[in-house]
Amino acid sequence: MSHYIRDKTQGGCYFLTFNLLDRKSSLLLTHIDKFRDAYAKTIQHHQFKLDAMVVLPDHVHIMITLPPDSDNYAVIVASLKSQFSRQINKTEIITSSRQAKRERGIWQRRFWEHRIRDDADYRQHMDYIHNNPVKHGYVTNPQDWQYSTLHTLIKKGVYPAGWGTDENDKSINIRYDS
Repeated sequence: MSHYIRDKTQGGCYFLTFNLLDRKSSLLLTHIDKFRDAYAKTIQHHQFKLDAMVVLPDHVHIMITLPPDSDNYAVIVASLKSQFSRQINKTEIITSSRQAKRERGIWQRRFWEHRIRDDADYRQHMDYIHNNPVKHGYVTNPQDWQYSTLHTLIKKGVYPAGWGTDENDKSINIRYDS
């Protein structure tokens, strides 16, 4: 059995993905107000900068920058999951293993993390996040997906208006601060 060692860089910028257990579920969008509340509670209790986020029916992509004295992105993912789960009625079967760990049966246990290393990596993951609804076939234009930080970033001038409608227009006006 392999033992995966997660990157732990204080003040690092991380691309994170976490999924519902039922990948055919639309629970996150059905209860988007509850996910937004979970996010508000999480950022209130755990200091971090939100770089980008997209919420899809069954998974979330988020890119965050930690404070200079923190390397604990796992607690942020755990908080988002638990704050959301507490607000959802229990309808799923909860295994004895999950009961022992005080887990709900709506999330996959693990999450995926990638530490952002440079400007190109930062831009690639920002674009990936905002283009993900197109990749999954939910919309044809990233700006048509309302559960994304793309709209805010366009207003701030980070992305140009119309981004994602032309394959040649993938540039953003932002740099990664390492």
